[in-house]
Amino acid sequence: MSQQLKSRIEAVLFVTAKALTLDEISAYLDEEPEVIEEALLELIMDYSSRDGALEIDDEDGYILQVKEDYSDIVEKICPVDLSPAVLRTLLIIAIKKQIRQTELVKLRSNAYEHVAELVERGLVSKHKDKNGRSINLKTTPKFAEYFKLKGDINALAMQLEKELNDKKDNQ
Repeated sequence: MSQQLKSRIEAVLFVTAKALTLDEISAYLDEEPEVIEEALLELIMDYSSRDGALEIDDEDGYILQVKEDYSDIVEKICPVDLSPAVLRTLLIIAIKKQIRQTELVKLRSNAYEHVAELVERGLVSKHKDKNGRSINLKTTPKFAEYFKLKGDINALAMQLEKELNDKKDNQ
């Protein structure tokens, strides 16, 4: 099986905040379900043989998550009451440093609700760009303070990603 297909599947599982069916993954990647299923099985085996913190759970669909063994670490680092879906939206904003809300909605269809929550909590700011039509989103200083993070945004995003995966495993 092609490593590129497995990587594409990983990307889909990472960005979504819910378990996906085989048909949903197939539709996202424009591949036959049989091909996706074979690659998923290989990917599941890859994760289980790594002895790492992440796994692909296939109980109620396919989802990338942090193993239960690491939930205590996540809770220490990120005692956040944000849902995994909202955390994933926040992660995308943090990685992009600044993103148009319309672009975010293309990546995360339910992003409007998430953005409203993140703005209300002061973790994300909204502002119109020069043309006055597009809304740009970016993390605020409270984001770094809230997650007790220091350093460049990529390091912050990596830590947030780890926290998200750990939190997902606890649910």
